[in-house]
Amino acid sequence: MGSFQNPKPENGFTGTIKPLDPEEFRRQGHLVIDFLADYYNNIETYPVRSQVEPGYLKKRVPESAPHDPEPIEDILRDVQKDIVPGITHWQSPSYFAYFPSSGSIAGFLGEMLSTGFNIVGFNWMSSPAATELESIVMDWLGKMLQLPSEFLFSGGGGGVLQGTTCEAILCTVVAARDQMLNKIGRDKINKLVVYGSDQTHSALQKAAQIAGINPNNFRAVKTTKVDAFGLKAEALRAAIESDIKSGLVPLFLCATIGTTSSTAVDLLPPLCDVAREYGVWVHVDAAYAGSACICPEYRHFLDGVENADSFSFNAHKWFLTTLDCCCMWVKNPSALVKALSTYPEYLRNKASESKQVVDYKDWQITLSRRFRSLKLWLVLRSYGVANLRKFLRSHMKMAKNFEGLIGMDKRFEVVVPRNFATVCFRISPVEIRGDRQIVSKDEVVNNLNAKLLESINESGKIYMTHAVVGDAYVMRFAVGASLTENRHVILAWKVVQEHANALLTAT
Repeated sequence: MGSFQNPKPENGFTGTIKPLDPEEFRRQGHLVIDFLADYYNNIETYPVRSQVEPGYLKKRVPESAPHDPEPIEDILRDVQKDIVPGITHWQSPSYFAYFPSSGSIAGFLGEMLSTGFNIVGFNWMSSPAATELESIVMDWLGKMLQLPSEFLFSGGGGGVLQGTTCEAILCTVVAARDQMLNKIGRDKINKLVVYGSDQTHSALQKAAQIAGINPNNFRAVKTTKVDAFGLKAEALRAAIESDIKSGLVPLFLCATIGTTSSTAVDLLPPLCDVAREYGVWVHVDAAYAGSACICPEYRHFLDGVENADSFSFNAHKWFLTTLDCCCMWVKNPSALVKALSTYPEYLRNKASESKQVVDYKDWQITLSRRFRSLKLWLVLRSYGVANLRKFLRSHMKMAKNFEGLIGMDKRFEVVVPRNFATVCFRISPVEIRGDRQIVSKDEVVNNLNAKLLESINESGKIYMTHAVVGDAYVMRFAVGASLTENRHVILAWKVVQEHANALLTAT
């Protein structure tokens, strides 16, 4: 056991530092587990959205690090006193903002094991179990999603665990870029064009920028409410043909299953048909909604994925697996490897040179990587497919119940169709118009809904976030926290009504 002596004992401290003493680890570990268990027991007592002001923490902590050690008991007391007030409680049962980041005992313990082993799994040799378990788990998960065999290792493709969707999209853009430039010449990079819709996550634009795509060659194709804000094949074709006429080269399409703003769905079969016609790489981003597709009744949203080149979803969103864990599959791993591989002398080894192993460093941006598959393995084994489906269906049912409550109050309206467990709603323009029949401009309606949302969030009782879809400001009610029950949904609706009553009375 490595240890080191304090060279100049001061303030009475003469002890030996043992950073990994097993018995001290056991003692402190129990204290931290107890702290977290108490946190979850009491999580409903905290305001869901942190109520602190910017810069609050600097006023509470010392200006420099301590010279001498401090006991874990004192540190945990300060966590409770100073850190917890500045946390927005993503695991609260009354958290309905953004998209969920669901946690679970299996996810936490898997993370603990991963952190405890603390391996750096860049290639097979660095820890064979990390690579092999990842390959196995990704094939398991691919089969749960009924992905075509071409996406599985068993079918010539393969899966990898990235940190986030941003990384997944960047890796696939880079693979597509190099594949195309090898055909047309490296000097033609300024001709490459990337396509998404005006609802596609900003991660696509960021990936294009990092990959060296000319900013003028990024296309956010317009969607409409008539099409539930899904990207239409006809609009994509028009954009592609216009670019070809201008001498540009269509490169990459990101189609989304469950957009961030409204969980809109881009229909894959017609989009993939257009993309294939023009030699465009198709990546399917199902970051949020991919989890739901393990349920047979939601699998149809992935129809057409067999004609895509890559696919990803975030297990850390709605799949009981803690951040970070983005699952990505590709049909052609060699495209990734050719674009992302380096092989310096210090990483050379017999296993890699045999070509019989996967070196995941060549499937991602960074060299170093965590043992993420361990927590996903624990989640799949601890809950099983049946219970994971039950968990997801319970949230879908709660969202449907919330949608029903909205429908019973004529002052509100659901703005876009609900596909999964997120409801986009607002105070209706008709209600704002009132008996005077004053025609409300969009700005008036949007401002009132924005005031309502901020009032709700300031109360700390629930937390929601907003989006703007088709120029309409909407409140997003995303059910997905692990602890949420229907009673929390009913309570949330009461909070919305109470604040709406106060706001409309004052208007």
